[in-house]
Amino acid sequence: MNAMIENLGLTAAMTPVMDLLAKGGVVVGLLLVVSVLALTIVIAKLWQFWIAGVGRHRKAEQAVAFWRVGKRDQAYRIVVTDRSPVSDVLAHAMRGLMKPQVPEKRVREDVERVCFTHLADLRSYLRALDMIAQIAPLLGLFGTVLGMIGAFQAMADAGSQVDPSTLAGGIWVALLTTAVGLAVAIPASVMLSLFEGRIERDQGAMEKIVTELFTGAVTSIATQTEEAEQVGTQPRFEVVHDAP
Repeated sequence: MNAMIENLGLTAAMTPVMDLLAKGGVVVGLLLVVSVLALTIVIAKLWQFWIAGVGRHRKAEQAVAFWRVGKRDQAYRIVVTDRSPVSDVLAHAMRGLMKPQVPEKRVREDVERVCFTHLADLRSYLRALDMIAQIAPLLGLFGTVLGMIGAFQAMADAGSQVDPSTLAGGIWVALLTTAVGLAVAIPASVMLSLFEGRIERDQGAMEKIVTELFTGAVTSIATQTEEAEQVGTQPRFEVVHDAP
């Protein structure tokens, strides 16, 4: 069994980790466990975002464009075949608008429910990643404080026979826990910011595209031009002057 492990190279790979645990003690062990948990969350969220199609809004925008020109069936087929959260929200809105007996206010409320469901799903486990990013430096600092206490206690016990190299070695080992804590916290904080940014962009896309579906973007210049072309007139732009 040992020969098999050596052949796989696991012994050489685990040696630095074991040395780190031996020097850093329990605190470094806790930080390593936390780092594994953070890495698991990051990989799971990356997979979730890729499977869900987070950040893909092109088909939803195309569907709204078809809907605005009256091609509702084609617009609906586009969003129901897309797997992104924005397209799913848009599909719910289209299904509601296709039912004339349902008031638009109820459709809007149900679309909000679907939006909240998707956003809550995308934000799952981000709180745990945020907690890791905040706790890891504190754990590292806690280990450093414990190490410094041990180093100065050894110096006090040695009395006048203090060896500076021993004190320096104790301080170095104590600072190791802070370095490990920062090494865990910085990547976790970066990935948390990236995930939250992608979610905010998807939330903004949901609000923009769904609002455009309900309102038809009546205030945009492009909409006025399209309507003018349909009736054969020039687009109307009114200038409102302030009262004297």
